Amino acid sequence: MNYRDMSVMELLALAPPGWGGALLNGLWLSLQVAGAGYLLGLVIGMAGAAGKLSGGPVTRDLLTCYTTLTRAVPELVLILLLYFAVPEAINQLLATLGLGRVDIGPFASGVAVIALVQGAYATEVMRGAIRAVPVGQLEAAHSLGMAPLTVFRRITLPAMLPGALPGLSNLWLIATKDTALLAVVGFTELTLAARQAAGATKQHMLFLCAAGVLYLIVSLISNLAFKGLERRATRGMRHD
Repeated sequence: MNYRDMSVMELLALAPPGWGGALLNGLWLSLQVAGAGYLLGLVIGMAGAAGKLSGGPVTRDLLTCYTTLTRAVPELVLILLLYFAVPEAINQLLATLGLGRVDIGPFASGVAVIALVQGAYATEVMRGAIRAVPVGQLEAAHSLGMAPLTVFRRITLPAMLPGALPGLSNLWLIATKDTALLAVVGFTELTLAARQAAGATKQHMLFLCAAGVLYLIVSLISNLAFKGLERRATRGMRHD
């Protein structure tokens, strides 16, 4: 039987009772981690872009170190550091202070890693998009006495979005796929759920293809959503 030519619902229908729901639950957990990490990453990215563009030398150097190191270290290494090394270091410090232990779960570790990685890349994406905003528009806004927050909301943000959205779209797709790395710390996202189902039923092709199709569906829907945002952001602009 050629599983690759089947729809996701047909694949899930072939799954033994209970495993189709396990895959969908794993997908939902993956989307929760990716969504939370992505949103936090956008906040970090916007703050990082603002710091690189208007901060002092020390701020710019620190942000450069953050973006360079985070983009250089593989996400898997960061997950292992946050899940094993960081809690151990924190608990050793708390023990010396006579305080109780602190545990960081796989969900929190995944969100933190995705947020840090997304923030590093989003910083550069947003910095480039902000620098592409015509300086004359910003000068005109300041000459009219607009507050900095008003300038950002009414001038900078609408002007930067068309240039930032393609990069931010790619970052979201990367975030959804990075959730698969959480399987190494026992977090039952989609990939681990598919592996568990395949190991229990010995139907590896079925469950891995089903997981691949679910990821594909998420990517297609995400592409449609971001294209809609791009059309909205570029309304009134000339398209060649």
